[in-house]
This record gives sequence, C-alpha cells and structure tokens, in this order.
Amino acid sequence: MQIERLSAWNDQGDQPLIIAGPCSAETEEQLFNTATELYNNGIRIIRAGVWKPRTRPGTFEGIGEDALQWIQNIKKKLDVKFAIEVANAQHVELALKYGIDILWIGARSTVNPFTIQEIADALKGNDVPVFVKNPLNPDLALWIGALERLNQAGITKLGAIHRGFSTSKKVKYRNLPQWQIALELKRKYPEMPMICDPSHIAGDRELIQSLSQKAMDLVYDGLIIESHINPAEAWSDAAQQVTPAALKEILESLVIRKSNTDNPEVQNHLAEMRERIDEIDREIFDTLAERMKIVDQIGEYKKDNKVTVFQVNRYKEMMQARTEWAEDLNLNQEFMENIFSLIHDAAIRRQTLIMSETESKA
Repeated sequence: MQIERLSAWNDQGDQPLIIAGPCSAETEEQLFNTATELYNNGIRIIRAGVWKPRTRPGTFEGIGEDALQWIQNIKKKLDVKFAIEVANAQHVELALKYGIDILWIGARSTVNPFTIQEIADALKGNDVPVFVKNPLNPDLALWIGALERLNQAGITKLGAIHRGFSTSKKVKYRNLPQWQIALELKRKYPEMPMICDPSHIAGDRELIQSLSQKAMDLVYDGLIIESHINPAEAWSDAAQQVTPAALKEILESLVIRKSNTDNPEVQNHLAEMRERIDEIDREIFDTLAERMKIVDQIGEYKKDNKVTVFQVNRYKEMMQARTEWAEDLNLNQEFMENIFSLIHDAAIRRQTLIMSETESKA
C-alpha cells in the first residue's frame, strides 16, 4: 500500500494526533459548547457522531445532515477541524459537501467488504484523510482488506483506529484490546498511522487514562477520545465520555516516550540486555526443535500401533500442568495457554502429516 506518513498531512508536528469530541452531535448548543471547551484546552480536531445506527431501532440514531450544518457553522467561529464517521456513499457525499476534514469508518462497516467498496468508490478523486476502525471480531485480514480497498481507490492519507474487539466474556473492558492484533498491523505497515480509541475499548471513563498511556507506550500515533460538555446527560455512550477538563488532565498526565534515545549509556545498556534476549530466544528455538523431533518419534509410534493423533485426556492433563507451571513462575496464564496451544497445534499437524504420508504410500 502507498500511504502518506502522518507528518506529511498532520500539522500537529511531532505531538500525538489527538481527536476528541462527543459520541453524538445532539444539539447545536451542545456541540458548540463542547467544541469551544475542547478548543480552549488545546484540541484542534473535534470528533462528532452525525449518524449513529444502533444495534436495535427505536433509540437515538443521530441528527444527520442538520448536524453537518452545525459543524459548518462552528468551523466559522473556531479554528478547528472536524472528524466524523461515514457508513455509506451518501454519508461520504454529504461529508465532503459540508467540508468535513477527516473521515473514519466504524467497526460495523469494516466487517462488510461490500460497504467498504461502496465508500471507496464514493471517495475516488478526493484526498481527505480516512481512518478505518478494526472490525468487531479479531480478524486482521478483514481490517487490512478494508484499508487496501480504500488505498486502491486512491486514498493515501490513510490510517487505522484500534477500538478493541467484541467479546462475550465478562471482562472489565467493553471491548478486549487484543493489542497484538493492532501491533501486527503496525508491523506489516510501519508507515500506517495508528491511533487508539480508549473510549470504546474501556466503556468506562475511569479506564481511559491507563489505556491511553498503554497506547503511548506502544508508540501509537495518537488518540481519539469521546468528550462531552456534560457526560452524565449524553444521549449515547454516557459512561465512557469525559468532560473537556477531564480530558485535559488525562492528556497532561501522559508520559510520551521516544522510540530511540541519543544517550550512549542507555543505548549500551539496552544493547546488552537485547543481546541476552537474543541468546534466550535461540535457546527457546533449539528447545522447540528438540521437542519437534520427539513429536515426530511419537507420531511414528502412533502410526505403527494404530493410535489416534489427538488424545483428549492427554491434552487436558498437559494444559492443566502448564497452567500450574505458569502460575508458579508468575507468568500470565492466558499468555502461556496461547503459546502452548500454538505448540500443540503444530505438533498435531506434524503427526497428522506422518499419518497421511503412510496412507498415500499404501
């Protein structure tokens, strides 16, 4: 993908890109007062929900085109840019008509390639920046596919928004961060601007600061945070919105770290520790290679004795033991379960291949 770096079109310099504003544009007064307070606290890009399709009908679903007129009026009074969500070609046409500066595509739209293509076709010939939120479910290919469709339509001012992934589990977050998925996208496309949406990950304003700091520690390019002049009275997502004053406190508390340092002492110390990490990683690979040799031997033995590849009880025993090992070593249980599952899956594939080779010879 051909993507312009954020610094090429963002005028905030080396500072993180900050987009803030209400979940929904409710009234012109509410939007103007919120935007004014945010502007007074240093925010120069305001977000506002114009169309708010909900899971079920019968609730507030946004003001629509009238809100775009409010935005146009506010931009005449305040030196700010506006960012809004678009979900179809008509939204795109209206957003461009009213001079919206930045567009984003929501998680529900990202899951549908037909919707993304419709939006991409409507954007051809325009150079407005477009951000794409991750799909509802943890599907990196679907996220990349949406970005590729827009890029093929000529959108080079392209970025990604990490807003977390839906879950049926009862956890403290509204959406699971699953940071590794967003970081994998960043690894594949290092030039791709990546901003975090801690509001939708959290679902609770009390968690926004810690999530924002986590994003900064992972070298995200910015944040998009929901802010309302009176969150308690918000017509949507009241629990996760913060006042402009609270937002200022959150942003001022963030520690912005550099990806590199010019301090020779720090560089040398990091080099020594990284060298040790490389040594340990090599030991891990050597151990895994040795494990796979034994896996192959077991596979041959199962083949000769007509034993099935997968042993349910053995798997349960192994998983239980490794979970206990992780706990004894003060390692994250879920992390270790994921690692062992990958190792076990690889072992099953190898032994299955041994069985299939025997069948093909027969």
